[in-house]
Amino acid sequence: MKKRGVIASLALVSATALALGGCAQSSTQSPANNASGGADKSLTVFISGDTNVQDLWQKSLVPAFVKANPGYSVQVNIDLHGQHDSQTMAKLTSATQQKKDPGFDLVDGGFVSQASTAGLLTEVSSSNLPPLADLPQNIVKAGGNGGIPYRASSVLLAYNTKTVSSPPKTLDDLLAWIKANPGKFTYNTPNSGGSGQSFVTTVLDKYVPAADRAKMVTGYAKDLEKDWDQGFATLAGLNSSMYQKGVYPNGNNQVLELLASGQISMAPVWSDQFITGQKTGTIPANISYTQISDPSFTGGAAYLGIPKSSGHQDGALKLANWVLSPEAQSLMSTSLAGYPVIPLDKLPQDVQDKFKSADINNLRPTYFSQMTQDLNNLWAQKVPGK
Repeated sequence: MKKRGVIASLALVSATALALGGCAQSSTQSPANNASGGADKSLTVFISGDTNVQDLWQKSLVPAFVKANPGYSVQVNIDLHGQHDSQTMAKLTSATQQKKDPGFDLVDGGFVSQASTAGLLTEVSSSNLPPLADLPQNIVKAGGNGGIPYRASSVLLAYNTKTVSSPPKTLDDLLAWIKANPGKFTYNTPNSGGSGQSFVTTVLDKYVPAADRAKMVTGYAKDLEKDWDQGFATLAGLNSSMYQKGVYPNGNNQVLELLASGQISMAPVWSDQFITGQKTGTIPANISYTQISDPSFTGGAAYLGIPKSSGHQDGALKLANWVLSPEAQSLMSTSLAGYPVIPLDKLPQDVQDKFKSADINNLRPTYFSQMTQDLNNLWAQKVPGK
């Protein structure tokens, strides 16, 4: 890492309402000496996600990037849980059509694939983003022409070893366990976090033909949503067995807190959040995890995108290239416990050892972003309180 005379520091700014589709955002600024940088060295990263992703950027990636690249400054804005993705997409679409700056230069969010398909992102390839050549090409392809895979993760089944001696091995086993142990399981609403969304998706997939699912993963196939009816009925049938009947936690973190405190015995969790919680001690040692099968929970890559109408194309590409560097990938493996996407042999030995069993080529992908939005809405109509 290059040394610099001016030390970048993070200053957390209180949550504020930004002019981004009316979304409530929080902002972080990482300042740097900008005397020689010009406007193209002042970048804004927009996150649609959870607090762990916010911490990754604010506490690890941004400070390291500005330290390694004197003259750059990076501001981070977040739409917590991606609650306003529709508004953000509308703003991005309008800005692209009018050839106006959307107000951010790099996007980290679940709607990146949708934005890529809509032609709203700068096309990337190994010519302007050389690290892409070394990434698994099925993951690169899944992001479309504008998606940049930069980390991966999967949802796991966490359980309390004090109360669960033999965890479920399949989805059918899990559904049976939930009904046999009322009040000991829960998941967050699918629109508030990916772990709950993965549980819902997995139950729906139990009844979705493989050919139909392939279409729902790669594009918007609204006519196939009838395949979800039996799955939603199954989920509604679990209401009386939830931790709070018909009431669901808001966000991945609330589920982890219930699990850590012993109020529940089992729940779906994100691999990165769980491993980080174990490391920091917020998840006690008696909480373990496993993966189910037939089908497994979903997982895959998280994607970045550069808005086509951003006025800071060179700076955004520089940041994206750096995020795929061994330095940044190592930071993600320790800060977020995210699976690296670059070849493991490019990373330090301790990182290689940590992720030697993580095969990112075989993660079961979730639905296309527009399908996921419909899933969230239909779940709210069909499941709680039914």
